[in-house]
Order: sequence, then C-alpha cells, then structure tokens
Amino acid sequence: MSRSLITAVLLAAIWFAGGCANFDDITKNWGPDQLYREAKDKVANGDYATAIKYFESLEARYPYGKYAEQAQIEIAYAYNKNNEPALAIAAADRFIRLHPTHPNVDYAYYLKGLVQFRLERSWIDWAIGGGDDLSDRDPKGARDAYNTFRDLIERYPKSRYAPDAAARMAFLFDHLANYEVRVARFYYERGAYVAAVNRCKYTLENFPRAPSVEDALGIQALAYHQMGLVHLKDDSVRILKNNFPKSLYLGEIAKLANETS
Repeated sequence: MSRSLITAVLLAAIWFAGGCANFDDITKNWGPDQLYREAKDKVANGDYATAIKYFESLEARYPYGKYAEQAQIEIAYAYNKNNEPALAIAAADRFIRLHPTHPNVDYAYYLKGLVQFRLERSWIDWAIGGGDDLSDRDPKGARDAYNTFRDLIERYPKSRYAPDAAARMAFLFDHLANYEVRVARFYYERGAYVAAVNRCKYTLENFPRAPSVEDALGIQALAYHQMGLVHLKDDSVRILKNNFPKSLYLGEIAKLANETS
C-alpha cells in the first residue's frame, strides 16, 4: 500500500472517529426529555438522519418509560421520511409487537400500510396506465398494504386513521381485481385457456364487488368456449347476462360461437 493511500485511510479514520466523538459529546449529558425534544426538532427541520440517531440513543440509554416507547414509533416515521421503507416497516412491526395495547398502536399499523402503499406506486401507476408488460409485476406490496389497512380497521374501527385506510383499501381492491383480469386476458390471448380461467375464478371469488367482475365472467366464458366446455360456458354466459345484460362480451361470445359452429 502506498504512503499516500495509507495517509488517506488514517485521515478518514480520524475524521470518522472525531465525528462520532462529537456526536457523543453533544448528547452525552442529555436526559431523555432533551433527547426526545431535540430529535423531534430535527424531524421538524427535515434532518431525519440525525433524528434517527437521537431516537436510537434515547432508546439505548433510557430503554424504559414513555420517551423510549414514543421514540420507537417516531423512528419508524423518521425512517419513512428518510426514504428507508424497509427499516420503517421493521420499526412499525417492532412497535406493534412490543406494545400491542399502546394508545398509538393504530398509527403504527397506518404508517406501515402507507409505506407499503407507496412502495407499490410503480405498480399502481402501471395498473392505471394500462401497460402490457406483465413481467415482474407481482403486486405483493399492494396486497400487503391492503391487508395492513384491513388489520387496522378490524382492530381499531374507531381510529382516526380508519377512514383514510378504508379509502385506500377500496382503491387497492379495484386495482388488484383489474390486475387479475388483465393477467387472465394476457393468458387468453396466448391460448393458455386453463390459466385464464383460473385467474378469472380467483377474481370472482376474491373481488366479487369489483368493476372487473364483468371482464372476469366474459373472459371465462370465452376461454370455456375455446376449450369446448359448453356447459361451463353457458353457465358463465347466463351469470354474465343476468348481471350485465348490455355487456359487449355477450356479442363477442355469440360471434365466436357462430364462427365455430
């Protein structure tokens, strides 16, 4: 190793050690109230990295009491604002596990759901925009967000966060159903009729009130026709006609039947 490189490494080590020492010197005589207050000030000023350090120091030095508990939920918020979603979710989960009866545990569920929801923005934008590429589009995060919001509403129906969680659930419900239908159509257009039917069945069973039900019934009937399963096709057509008498799928199915008769 060259002398210049050794010098650079030593200087970096000295700088890092000095920075840590300065941080310790700043906070070493602070009590829990001051640590918490200073951390909150850093959050208010957008210095989330320093806020996280203060909250971590608070919990490490004073692990018992109201400040430590509050620091655990505050740090989840700070991680989220600092664009560290995985750590934000982990912190929220930890708070929920350690303090299931805490007055603010409903917020931990809500925050976790928000982080999961925002992680899926690219998928949601794709679902709304109508992109055709289905590779790497598993909406696991959207399902996780939906389930987290559902847990919040079921456990704390009177929570101040419940109305917004319900609205986000409705949004996710419709777009998850739409995703399943689009995958079904993707399979149908490529001749994978069994896979298309399975996706349609999943939609009908899990999203019975979604707008995509009409599409699920229509694609299912078309796939059954292509497979020669006349009775199953007729059942799907009957349900489609009863619930969506003006559906364009009825004409498409009739046309296909005429062409193959």
